[in-house]
Amino acid sequence: MEIMSILLPVIVLGVLAVIFGAVLGFAGIKFKVEQDERVSLVRECLPGANCGGCGFAGCDALASAIVEGTAPVNGCPVGGAAVAEKVAGVMGVKTEASVKKTAFVMCNGNCEAAKDKYVYFGAPNCGLENALAGGKKLCSYGCLGDGNCVKACAFDAIHIVNGVAVVDKEKCVACGACIKACPKNLIELVPYDSKVRVACSSHDMPKAAKDNCANACIGCKLCEKNCPSEAVKVDNFLAKVDYSKCTQCGVCTEKCPTKAISGNH
Repeated sequence: MEIMSILLPVIVLGVLAVIFGAVLGFAGIKFKVEQDERVSLVRECLPGANCGGCGFAGCDALASAIVEGTAPVNGCPVGGAAVAEKVAGVMGVKTEASVKKTAFVMCNGNCEAAKDKYVYFGAPNCGLENALAGGKKLCSYGCLGDGNCVKACAFDAIHIVNGVAVVDKEKCVACGACIKACPKNLIELVPYDSKVRVACSSHDMPKAAKDNCANACIGCKLCEKNCPSEAVKVDNFLAKVDYSKCTQCGVCTEKCPTKAISGNH
């Protein structure tokens, strides 16, 4: 009797397990969602970085979006043209040529050029420092140099040099992780081949900008007035380059009195 009282619950549980297993197995087959086989094929073409630079949660999500038509075949910034061509082959479409891009930090307020308003002793975190009156620099637009972008980059493509973040464009895959990490919104994607770039984000009036940082754009408009292709415009005391018009002639870099526009990037 004692043995039966022990065995009976075990037998009952075993039978129930078999029944539930069979029911779940049947339900899995009955309600199975068929996945387009192209999703796995597209996924095999992607590099597997899962960096999120495409705007999706990872490579799996991007592959599904491409097949569903909600993402372009060249949606992977890491893979570039080579991966886009493979994905286009799977999807049976033609891929449009895309301009290779790289991240660029719009600040050259290094330790020698930029002045400080206080000494920061907190944790090396741009967000935390920025919460303290915009950071230690007198220029409230300047790079804080605490390295949030460096930590966010999975490709070792950005480093702090002399107090300012600098991108190694040979390593950069334009994933955009550094852009999201910067509380100052100082990083943008620019054409890889373009050398003419404005290394400043200040919208301060000329005197204040120059007092805060020797390398600041002072909105003098010499670049705008002398650009033969009308590719440079000054808005709110800051020069901006229209890369679709820029011929990289270098006139703006020669005329810029503070060298906020450089042709050596």
